Amino acid sequence: MSGELPALTSLNIATWRLVCQQLEGTAFFNAEELVEWMGCIQAQDYAAAKWAIGNRITDSTDAAIEKDFNAGKILRTHVLRPTWHFVSPVDIRWMLQLTAPGIKALNRPYQRKLEIDAEVTRISQKLLIKALSDGNQLTRTEISAVFKDGNINTDDIRMSLLLMDAELDGLICSGGRKGKQFTYALLEERVPLSSVLDRDEALAELAKRYFISRGPATLADFCWWSGLNKADAKRSVEINKNVLVQEKFNDQIYWFSSADLRAGCRGKVYLLPAFDELGIAYKDRKELVNHHLINQQGNGIFSPLIITDGQISGTWKRNLVKNKVQVEIRLLRRLDKISKQLLLVQLKKYSDFLGMELELPGPDI
Repeated sequence: MSGELPALTSLNIATWRLVCQQLEGTAFFNAEELVEWMGCIQAQDYAAAKWAIGNRITDSTDAAIEKDFNAGKILRTHVLRPTWHFVSPVDIRWMLQLTAPGIKALNRPYQRKLEIDAEVTRISQKLLIKALSDGNQLTRTEISAVFKDGNINTDDIRMSLLLMDAELDGLICSGGRKGKQFTYALLEERVPLSSVLDRDEALAELAKRYFISRGPATLADFCWWSGLNKADAKRSVEINKNVLVQEKFNDQIYWFSSADLRAGCRGKVYLLPAFDELGIAYKDRKELVNHHLINQQGNGIFSPLIITDGQISGTWKRNLVKNKVQVEIRLLRRLDKISKQLLLVQLKKYSDFLGMELELPGPDI
């Protein structure tokens, strides 16, 4: 976009992120392309994470994203920080190679406390290879039985640590679901081999994905999201100076894509799931919360959010009853008539995504 950008302000940052995050004017039509473009999407709450994807692509449905997940077009694994993320099959290997050492270091004290040593890990992974070979996809319960038969203790959080280690080593990844149960599969059988990036290439690629899809953002924001240390984060931005621009605001340097300079979106309402990237992808989230609402909101920043003019205006909670979706709304500030109508549009978009009838939350909405 030609022309000069207006100066950065908290409101501009908040509304520009809506565009960069594909919540306004999305360019994507399927989950596979969106996840690859964004790098990762946090996914410890599976149902919420499907809406995080669906909210960013055109004419999406929960069933379509579920189908793509079961087919392995998107994967769910531990790849950034010690939590679940959706990631593209084409990215999983180079991304794990970059981030796994840091996540393993965070897990090491827990492993020592639970006496999970190199030998226990070796045996558990040998058992996994045997059990999952030839296309077998097993649930945690089924893998737990395999481990117990092999005299591997799965008490406490040992099971989670052993499976996470196997994920980080690139041995296993998510398989298709069995009913409502998640499964694991061998990565080499689930995902075709892809080229591996060297360290600088991987650093550059991860930073480029982040700042293009989530900018304007700071180096500290990128460190938080990626789990990289400050030196690696600085290096990744330095490599990307040809595709990123920077601007100082409130004594902070904000980075964003030089190809994505556009006006933000104001007067719009958005319905976000818990742990949405609009909130979770930044260490400093002040642009998302009006200063007079901070005490009221507290840790609710990770709740399902209602966003108006780029900032939190309330929270919501769903309840599924037969073929209906009931929504409970908690507003933190009064919405005008137009905003209420726009909120109703978003609620209908969500019920259509689920393929369910919307039960209106009350006369005030």
